[in-house]
Parts: sequence; structure tokens; C-alpha cells
Amino acid sequence: MEYTTFGPTGMTVSRICLGCMSFGTNWDEWTLDREESREVIERALELGITFFDTANVYSYGESEEILGEVLGEYDRDEFVVATKEYARMREDDPNSGGLSRKALEQELDASLSRLGMDTVDLYQIHRWDYDTPIETTLRALDDAVRRGQVRHVGASSMWAHQFAEALYLSEREGLERFVSMQNLYNLAYREEEREMLPLCANEDVAVMPWSPLAAGYLTRPHEEFDATTRGEHEAELGRPYEEGGGVEVNERVQELADEKGVKMAQLSLAWLFHKEWVTTPILGTSSVEHLEDAVEALDVSLSESDIEWLEEPYEPVRVSGHE
Repeated sequence: MEYTTFGPTGMTVSRICLGCMSFGTNWDEWTLDREESREVIERALELGITFFDTANVYSYGESEEILGEVLGEYDRDEFVVATKEYARMREDDPNSGGLSRKALEQELDASLSRLGMDTVDLYQIHRWDYDTPIETTLRALDDAVRRGQVRHVGASSMWAHQFAEALYLSEREGLERFVSMQNLYNLAYREEEREMLPLCANEDVAVMPWSPLAAGYLTRPHEEFDATTRGEHEAELGRPYEEGGGVEVNERVQELADEKGVKMAQLSLAWLFHKEWVTTPILGTSSVEHLEDAVEALDVSLSESDIEWLEEPYEPVRVSGHE
């Protein structure tokens, strides 16, 4: 495992962040039960992964419970734990979602209880809330840090102008500043390179891309993208991976992976590891084998010409991931 500094926080994290969306059975067909989830988490610990990202909405709290149970059996101080809040937790309760002070405070309390922690290292807004002024959200998050419930605050997929506004307000009002951006970024979707990633680099914001393997699109030939339950689910979301030059990107990943004797997934992750503005990709997996493959991808070397060749077919596509 390799390690890096997480943005301006001074915290050290593993170069791979284990995404916990697949833990818990209150979610979808491709998710894991408690024992299967434990197996993945414990193998991640053995492999040196120290950074874990979950959310209150993942299996409606069960993911946080599972992660908290497993990490509670180890030295908690050795790990960096992140969770998120935005989506409604209870369909009949509009205040169980969004970024109002009420929602943030009650959902943070619930997350900490499920995780079995007094303080979470990184608390993120899961999306932008168009119904709540960002200053209201920032003040609630600032108070959470001052209460000692949260060490740092982060943000997720949004427009760059929204993130810039939030950073500016924090500076102007002396409020806790977002230290990280969790956004959709992979070899098949690079729209974030236009504005968000340069903004993060300029502002010393850590970048932790979600769906680094395009939900499987970059792990198998494009003709087989929807061959798995997870792939079928992602195909229904309509991500633009096959638009523009996406099909040729996929084919070039296949070709170069064969040439180097590695798996498509490993080559695709290696591309992210070679990007200076990426701090730690969030790897969501339901397989110990895939987790082990991902760690081995840290040793895959790409030349500048390799990277240019992989990127060359890419064409602009519609923005995705903010929903």
C-alpha cells in the first residue's frame, strides 16, 4: 500500500479509499450481507487500507453499522473514516434529508451512533441542496466541527461555480472550509478536468473520485457492460460512458492491458494513480479478489505516451453525477 497526505488536513490516508456502498442488504441485489461485508473490510485492513468512505443512505444506515462494528474491534485511531449526508433517509419525512441545520444535526448524530464513534474524520455533503442556502449549511457544519463531532468537512459532485462560492463564503465568514471533493471522474468520464479539478488543485482541496472504474465499464469489454447486476443498474442510470469516444477508450484499455499483462480494471486505476490532482480514488467492491487486484494496480507503471494514447479518443460528453 502507498499513502499520501489528504489535502490541507495533514492527515495521512491510503492511496485507495474503500467505498462502503456495497455493504448491507437494505439497498440492492448486488450488495453484501454482514459477514460478506466483514470479509472485504478485514481484507482491506490486511492490505494496508486505512481510509473508508460510507454514507447514511447506504443500505439506510446498515453500511455505517457494519463498518463501525468491524473497525471497533481494532485501534480506531489508526483509520480515517468519512461519511456523508443529503438523500432522504425516510420517504415520509422531508427533514430526514437535505442540508438544513435540522437535517445535518440529526443525521450526523444518527451516523455517529451507527458508527459507534464520538467523532468522524470527514463529514461530507453528498450533493448540493438547492433548497437550503449554502451559508446555512456551512454554519451548521462549522458548529459540528466546534462541537468535536467532526474533524473536517468535504463536498461531493456539484458545479465548480457552486464549490467556488462555498469556498469563498467560508473564507469571508471565517467558517470551516471544505477540504475535499468527491466527484465522478474516470478514464471514460473526464468532464471534471475542465473546471472542478483545476479549482481543487488551485485551492489545495483533496480529490477522491467515486466510480473510478465507471461502475465496471472500464473493467470488461464494452459489449459486456450490463452483463452484471451492478452494470445493469448503472446502465439504467444513463451515464455517458459510451458516448463520444468512450467505446474506443474502452477498447484501448483492453489492448494496453493485454500488452502489459494486467487486468483492464488495474490499468484503469493506474491511470488515476498517475494523475497528480487525484488524492485517493474510492474503490467500491463486492469481491475480495477485486480488492486485491486494485492494490496490485499501484505497481502498474504508465508512460506519458501510454497515458496520451489512452486519453486521445475522449470527446466532450454531457455532465453526469450531480443528480
